[in-house]
Amino acid sequence: MIFDLKDLKASEKQYYLQHLVAPRPICFASTVDAEGNANLSPFSFFNLFSAQPPVVVFSPARRVRDNTIKHTLENVLAVPEVVINVVTYDIVQQSSLSSCEYPKGTDEFLKAGFTKEAASVVRPPMVKEAKAKMECRVLEVKSLGEEGGAGQLVICEVLVVHIDDALLDAEKKIDQRKLDLVARLGGDWYTRVTPESLFTVPKPNTKLGIGIDALPESVRGSRYLTGNHLGALANVHEPPVLEPGFDDDHLKQIVQYYSLNPADMEREVHTYAAKLLDAGKVHEAWQVLLTMG
Repeated sequence: MIFDLKDLKASEKQYYLQHLVAPRPICFASTVDAEGNANLSPFSFFNLFSAQPPVVVFSPARRVRDNTIKHTLENVLAVPEVVINVVTYDIVQQSSLSSCEYPKGTDEFLKAGFTKEAASVVRPPMVKEAKAKMECRVLEVKSLGEEGGAGQLVICEVLVVHIDDALLDAEKKIDQRKLDLVARLGGDWYTRVTPESLFTVPKPNTKLGIGIDALPESVRGSRYLTGNHLGALANVHEPPVLEPGFDDDHLKQIVQYYSLNPADMEREVHTYAAKLLDAGKVHEAWQVLLTMG
């Protein structure tokens, strides 16, 4: 189906966009009003936009339901500082609870069972239970509109980052497998970043991949290799050549049993190459495919 957004209500636009633009990291924002009263609320319209200067942006959008604005937005306009606490799986239920629309002046830290921890350079408190937090100065609040659902971009410069020592290795690098992040999708759906769900995709960086158009036609047009398989093969920096010393027992069996039937041998070789690629063995997959000539 095709949806023309000008024909949809604001709630319908939000529904489709939040399901499609996902998963979204969560900005768990602690702020204070002019009197110093703390507020705590999660926002999934959030991301990193610059490293130098270090800038993150989140959006406490105007409520679709009644076009009112949120206490977080009121607070950053009054006191342009915020702590962004990272939401991990162990605090996701509590962070969601803090999103309840409590009356102004309610302390969401108490309602959600969190502990206030003094920040080092900004006035809002940090969530002690969060494994990582970012102290930020608000550079600008940019309104995208005055209707319900309109984003209100809070552009923040990150000043100080706090990271639990347990997340760091000996070189002070974050072990992504230990962070246990969660992210928002559409409706009530969340996702959890577990070691089992993680995978790597090597970046081309300064060396260019040869590209799918440079793959042998028999590989490029394969019925057994997916686009992901072709992308992995095409991410090498120069076309591989068959190594005389390459030895693979399973490949020998394929050649032995299917050498008299080229179509069957192609199927078996490409299927085997696909399994190697799924296991991240790009070099071996190339060698297997090159045996086909």
